[in-house]
Parts: sequence; C-alpha cells; structure tokens
Amino acid sequence: MGYDIGMLRIALIAGLLGLAAAPAGAQVQVTALAAPDAFSASGRDTGLPAELWRGTPIELARTVLPVLAARPLSPAAAALARRVLATGAPGPEGSGADPALVGMRANALIALGDLTAAGAILERQAGLDRAPELARPVAERALLSGDNAKACATAEDLSVGRAEVYWLRLRAFCEAEAGKKDQAQLTLDLAQGQARDPIYGRLMAAKLTGAAPGAASLRNGLDYALSNSLGLDLGAAKPAPAVEAASRPDPTPPTFDVSAIDGAIGGLGAALQAGPPPAAGVSALIAAAAEADARTRARLQGATLLVAALLPELTGPDRTRIAGFAVPEGKGPAGRSLSLAAAGEGKRMGEAALLVLWTSAEAGPAGLALGDRVRIVHALAQVGLDADARAFALEGLEALK
Repeated sequence: MGYDIGMLRIALIAGLLGLAAAPAGAQVQVTALAAPDAFSASGRDTGLPAELWRGTPIELARTVLPVLAARPLSPAAAALARRVLATGAPGPEGSGADPALVGMRANALIALGDLTAAGAILERQAGLDRAPELARPVAERALLSGDNAKACATAEDLSVGRAEVYWLRLRAFCEAEAGKKDQAQLTLDLAQGQARDPIYGRLMAAKLTGAAPGAASLRNGLDYALSNSLGLDLGAAKPAPAVEAASRPDPTPPTFDVSAIDGAIGGLGAALQAGPPPAAGVSALIAAAAEADARTRARLQGATLLVAALLPELTGPDRTRIAGFAVPEGKGPAGRSLSLAAAGEGKRMGEAALLVLWTSAEAGPAGLALGDRVRIVHALAQVGLDADARAFALEGLEALK
C-alpha cells in the first residue's frame, strides 16, 4: 500500500514538472483584446449591447455624425441619438482609433446637450495636444460649461494646428481674460486676417477697448463665453442648438400626453408607454380604422399604422386591411428607405439607428412625414430598439391632427 502511494506521489510530481516544462502556449490560452476604437469609450450606461455597431458601414457613421452636430432633432430622435452615441461598444469595422471620428461623436453629443457623456468620452482620449479635431470639442464643452480655464489650457497645450482660425480666436479671448490686451490684439488681428468674422470682431473689440458690444451672440461656446464675459443679455440672443441644449439640465427621455393619445386610439397610448401594444388591441384598432367614416378615417388610419408598426407580424386579414389605408408616402429618399428596411431585416441596430437619425435630422424639429415615421417605428422595433420605437410612435400620435 505504501509503495502504491509513493508511486502515485512520484507520478503527480512528474506530471507537474511536465506541465512546467511544456510550451507556454500549451499552458495558457491568450486572447488578444481588440484595440480601442472611436466608439469603445463609454459616455454612460445606456443598456445597449456590445453588438450595437456590428455590420454598420463606417461610411454611414462618417456621413451622419456631422449632420447630428449641425441640425436640431425632435425629442424622440434626440433621445435615440444620445443613447446610441453614448454607448461604449466596438465601433463599425474600420473605425479604429480615429480622433476625427471621436471628435464627430463628441460634437454630436454636445449639440444634443449631453455634455456629461461627451466629457466622459473625451476624458478617455490620449494625445489631445496633437489632435485639434479632439481638442476642439474639449474646448467647446468647457466653454459651454463655464470652465473657461480648461478651454484656455486646452488651446495653450495644443502643438498641432495652432494657426487654425478657431484656435487663434480662442487664444485671443484667453489672452484678454488674462489681461494681456496687447498680445490679445495681435492674435485677434491674425484671426481676422485669416477669416474675418464681424460678430466675433465686434465682441472682442468691446472686450479689449471698451467699445459698445452690441447684442450677445450664441453661435457656439466661444461666442457664449465672450458674450457672458461682457455681461450681455444672453436671453435676447437666438442660440445655436448646442448652446441651447447646454443651457438645460442633463437631458431626460421625452414625455407625451398619453391622455390625448388614448382618446384617439382606444386606450392603447398608455400601453405603449409600458411596452409593446397587445396584438388583440391592435387588431381591433385596425378593424375600426378600416371602417371609419370619412371625417375620422385619415387620422385614425395614420395612428393605426404607427401602432401596428410596433408588432413583429400581423395576421393575414390585418395585413390586407392596412394595405388599403390611404396614408401618403414619406419624404425620405427611396434609397434610404430601402437601406433602412434592409438594416431592419438584418437586425443591424447601429445602422438602422443612424439611418433613422439621418432622415430625422433632415425633417428637423417639426417632425417626420407620417410615411417615414411608420417605416422608422417598424425598423427600430425590428432591430430591438423597442423603447425608441415606441417613443417615435407616441411622438407621431401626439402630432396627428
């Protein structure tokens, strides 16, 4: 018995020695981690999956992100944009560690009023001094937040692109803030010589010489900081979307007047706030819309399509009824509608979201055409963006006259 135990111990020791002598690859499986890309830094927890951008063309992201920074959106579209852009997830193939793309993402979030998410993303970026496209949203966010010192430090630390007009204008302001008026005047002259801006020139002249400043300007963070430093009436100026959004508290999900919606669609409005509508209720609504009189038909059929678009599938009779609804086509390009349908069928969440936001940005805050909205609600529901699909449906239901 002792011999057996001794041999067992020898066998165990030999086995352990064999493992120690084995090649490293045989002992430990090493998995290479994907390099950070333009979308991997998280702005906040959004609940969206890591596969958000899977299958999304990088060209689409490069096209749509600047549009989101330049054009106002409806409440439902703005909420969707903030949600997908704040999500930390591997980006579209080819996004890589692209500072320009990170800058586009941050600029869009700033324009949408989500300064917190933009700041969290920008804080995770390295090499700001060598990337003006990243440094600029850092500076603009700081100016809109009232942190002029951080904006000025960002401008001072920049080692690449310092001669671009934005940085000349910001440095002139910072030099004036520091009491270096002669230096600020020289920098101002350089900026105006490169690209004359009468509004900026008027405000800076007031800061440097005490001349009459005129009205406040709120075109961007720099105008905001300059007008504010002069004690001008900011409430009398028309703000750009980013400035207006930054003046509000951290954005919250949109809310809708469900009581008014309920009266039009038989109580389904409240159900939409909580989750998908009951199939039986949708079927009853379709039947009612198909038989509605001429006075209420158009509005009821439009409302019915918005609700029906949330369901993954309708019965044959219901599909036949809605096929006869005389709701006009939307205004979005046919090619984009085709791409959106393909993204929905392919369950490509990020691609569908960007296509939706592109059409929404072109429609503006006044809202989407009903035909476009119906397609958007259905595509968002198809890819799993259910809460956003319901928000678009409720927004459309509230707007129906």
